[in-house]
Amino acid sequence: MWADMDPNGHMRHSAYTDYAAHTRLEYLSEAGFTMQYFAEHQLGPILFREDTRFLREVRLGESITVSSEVAGLNADGSRWRIIHTIRKPDGVVAATVTVDGAWLDLQRRKLTVPPAELAAAMASAARHESYQDIVKEAK
Repeated sequence: MWADMDPNGHMRHSAYTDYAAHTRLEYLSEAGFTMQYFAEHQLGPILFREDTRFLREVRLGESITVSSEVAGLNADGSRWRIIHTIRKPDGVVAATVTVDGAWLDLQRRKLTVPPAELAAAMASAARHESYQDIVKEAK
């Protein structure tokens, strides 16, 4: 889209993360976890880290596809890593967006374990080839 472009004539850096976030939330919505669900359960996803790797230009008028694959989960489903791959029409990877996140109890403003059905949906999502369980680091 025109609004996604920067003065260099290619997609602006923050548009990549916007498309990744949209794809992530679309997956959850399609699995039954809509904005209404999150509001009713006083629950929301938060990010600790977001890493974007720019590999090829995306120019005005080019189509892109964005995939979301789980690259890590901890045992109770409270923490997760997702890798988004943004591809050009010929399948070439234009960028990857990796996010590390967790679930936030919106009333207590503290990290929380998600409801079992949400944890199950995340566990059954497509897995990235680099998937590794997230384990708590010893202090």
